[in-house]
Amino acid sequence: MSPKNKQNLNVAYSPVKAGYTEHAYRIIRIRTVGRELSSNNAYGARGATMAYLTLSKDNIRSEHICCAFSDKKCAESYALKKQWLTEGFDNGYIFQRLDERAKVFIEYGPAEKAWVPVTAPNYMMIGCFWVSGKHKGKGHGNALLQEAIDSAKSQGKDGLVTVVGTKKFHFMSDTKWLLGQGFEICESLPSGFSLISLEFGSSNHRPHFNDCAKRGEVPEQAGCVAYYSNRCPYSEYHVKESLAETCNKRNIKLTSIKLETREHAQAAPTPATIFSLFLDGQFVTTDISVCMDSRFDKIVGKWRSQTNG
Repeated sequence: MSPKNKQNLNVAYSPVKAGYTEHAYRIIRIRTVGRELSSNNAYGARGATMAYLTLSKDNIRSEHICCAFSDKKCAESYALKKQWLTEGFDNGYIFQRLDERAKVFIEYGPAEKAWVPVTAPNYMMIGCFWVSGKHKGKGHGNALLQEAIDSAKSQGKDGLVTVVGTKKFHFMSDTKWLLGQGFEICESLPSGFSLISLEFGSSNHRPHFNDCAKRGEVPEQAGCVAYYSNRCPYSEYHVKESLAETCNKRNIKLTSIKLETREHAQAAPTPATIFSLFLDGQFVTTDISVCMDSRFDKIVGKWRSQTNG
């Protein structure tokens, strides 16, 4: 490394000048010297250099959270997701993303404090995990997953766990890809959800869904019931505005249930606490686009044909 780059590195490590806490130092270092790293380094693929940023209370106000950052109608929902993250940081929640304006990120934290109806003591629960668009196939998924693995092992966890669709579900991680990385199915539900884990060794407590998720019972058996939380910056707006308008147009009764606390989420009848739609007591989809007038009939129609078939 040249003397000039060493000088830049020292400046980057200054918390006063950089404006970041110690938690972000490694990312700042990559930002500074990243162009010099070999394409064969742990984070490189196809000659690319990848810099990742860990969000914290110190930088979340100025940094984007990948989804909905340019969607003006979801501005309030976006702010609520940032607030949800900020509160989660106190419980060991981690949000890491590519240091660009892109939807490339992973969220994870202690499973005991996760907003899902799952019991998995001493595991790390992966929340949202996305690599989209032109960034696919460049090693980001492997790199971000390795970050979660390293973090979990450093904390003495027994493994990683996450909820997926038995077949690919919208707004959930890629099941096939994770199984290819060594995850194994712990449990599957008739509603189409699976709980999968990556074990680091032997564990006395195999992860499982809570009974409420296994029952999948909703309070209203007629009309639509939507469960949602501020885990996603799209949920609040599209349930309260888009879905309300869509159901009103079709004279369908809508019951919206916002999961306001971790305890409420852990007692939910669905593992998809970002968004789940039920119709006449049956689970339909995790796809938030169903809220839109232009998408509702197509998605519900497809669900009806699969259910009746």
